[in-house]
Amino acid sequence: MSTLRGAALRFPLLAATLLVGLTGLLLWAVGLPVAVQWLFSGFGVIVVVIEGVAMVRRMRAGTVGLDVLAILAIIATILVGEYVATLIIVLMLAGGAALEDYADGRAKRELTALLARAPQIAHRIPAGDDEAEDIPATQVQVGDLLLVRPAEIVPVDGTLVSESAAFDEASLTGESLPVEHRAGDTVLSGSVNGQGAVTIRASALAVDSQYQQIVALVAEAAASKAPVVRLADRYAVPFTAVALVIAGAAWFVSGDPVRFAEVLVVATPCPLLLAAPVAFLGGMSRAARNGIIVKGGGVLETLGRARTVVFDKTGTLTYGMPSINRILPENGFDADEVLGLAASAEQYSSHVLAASVLAAAQTRGLDLQSTETATEVPAHGVTARFGSREVVVGKLSFVSERAPDAYPADLAGGELAIYLAVDGEYAVCIVASDQVRDNAAATVAAFDRLGVHESVMLTGDARPTANHVARQVGITRVRAECLPADKVAAVGAIRERPVIMVGDGVNDAPVLAAADVGIAMGARGSTAASESADAVILLDDLSRAARAAAIGRDTTRIALQSIWLGIGLSVALMIVAAFGVIPATVGALLQELVDLATILNALRAIGGRKDVRGRGVAARIPLAPRPQPARS
Repeated sequence: MSTLRGAALRFPLLAATLLVGLTGLLLWAVGLPVAVQWLFSGFGVIVVVIEGVAMVRRMRAGTVGLDVLAILAIIATILVGEYVATLIIVLMLAGGAALEDYADGRAKRELTALLARAPQIAHRIPAGDDEAEDIPATQVQVGDLLLVRPAEIVPVDGTLVSESAAFDEASLTGESLPVEHRAGDTVLSGSVNGQGAVTIRASALAVDSQYQQIVALVAEAAASKAPVVRLADRYAVPFTAVALVIAGAAWFVSGDPVRFAEVLVVATPCPLLLAAPVAFLGGMSRAARNGIIVKGGGVLETLGRARTVVFDKTGTLTYGMPSINRILPENGFDADEVLGLAASAEQYSSHVLAASVLAAAQTRGLDLQSTETATEVPAHGVTARFGSREVVVGKLSFVSERAPDAYPADLAGGELAIYLAVDGEYAVCIVASDQVRDNAAATVAAFDRLGVHESVMLTGDARPTANHVARQVGITRVRAECLPADKVAAVGAIRERPVIMVGDGVNDAPVLAAADVGIAMGARGSTAASESADAVILLDDLSRAARAAAIGRDTTRIALQSIWLGIGLSVALMIVAAFGVIPATVGALLQELVDLATILNALRAIGGRKDVRGRGVAARIPLAPRPQPARS
């Protein structure tokens, strides 16, 4: 009873229609057909008033919707006395909302699954105690030692303390097999522990952990309304005009006003209203299963129409983990000394090379100095003072402002240089290299096969390095030595639109927001990049960007197919009804079948097992092997 009551409260018009229908059957059974006609017709008038007021409000807001045809059909059936058809049309309108709700729920299944699994409890092990205490996940602090029992969800991001463990990361990455981790590996919140209890050291608060960030993205995506829903409204005026012309012609030729009502009954627009939102919610669900969170159906439509793809270099086309190859000290400086100074200054930098310098210093066992007078100039470098010594580290142009004797190093293709000056004297050039992703060239080629023929690389690195990477992956247009503002301007100047931008770092956030579709490599990328992007890839896998475009194209095609299927079936039924072959009541029932056919076709956008079986455009995009887990 509670379920029925809840459904009635959720869909009051549908509940009222069913109640009126049951009452009509009882009246008919006791021999009161006139009462049935008055009941059904009166109820139809009430619905016309309610829906008409809503329609007028939408028109005042500048939207001409397809619901005008349904209202005209109800009015026409009332006037010609086809009261059974009146109730069927009302039932179709009311049932359409319930049907759409079911389809939405089916399409959003993968999206809402993340929300339902959000970790709530953590088992904290107090210092000096072996007994774990249960606390809300939101109360976990960085550094807390946590117990994760078998089959439990990891509550926050952490570092594995136990010697080894296996985790199910399917909800995060789509990886179907358990992933082996060893002590020191990063374990992401939302992954499910295997068969043995393990301990982890919290490395982030709950609000900053991977799973909670994914949940926030999912909530935003699920709540968004696809702009492409307006695609159906684009057909509102012509479709309404065609229906009225056919209905008017049938009435004029036959001289029977019933023909007018019979045509309008089969012209009701529910298939067009349902097709686009169901298809795009299905596409968003399919993208989520592929490790891609899309922030709205409109993003999928734009992805499907893209003509240009723009890539950041570091961390996107490359792995973003450069290693130090050579240390070239100058002016009598010692290699370990200048590496220690560079690492001490790079502690205060957000640049990707900073981590490489710090790792090299740690490998050599160098002690780092701290300071309160460090200043970073984004995309240029860091100035820091350690005691009486001023250290400047970063690009050559930045360092040479303080050390005019600095000169460019002789770099091989793909190498990067970090320059350092001490007290205005050029001290060292640190040479690093960043490996191109194994599937970068295949991803660029996949975009080309999808019709995205223009590819561009924007990077803040030097031109020789940028050109070297571009030749490796097949990109022909390169803009090097770009500041964030330069990237935004470059994307704005591209004529072949829509433009997809793929990036990962803090400096990519402005250009991700400026592009028609921004795709953030969210597995290791910054929160700023993920928040400003339209889609976020949850894995460290560049090929998912091409798969997102393929899913967008598939979804848009299915949405348009569904819309045209609804139009085609409705027009065919209108023409047949114009000859008086389809009575109004039968026409209303046939229109329900049109609704069903349209929605079932739109649900194909969910994909199902198509990706697994290798069918469809998206399934043919080559995916990278799962990356090795990052060490903390």
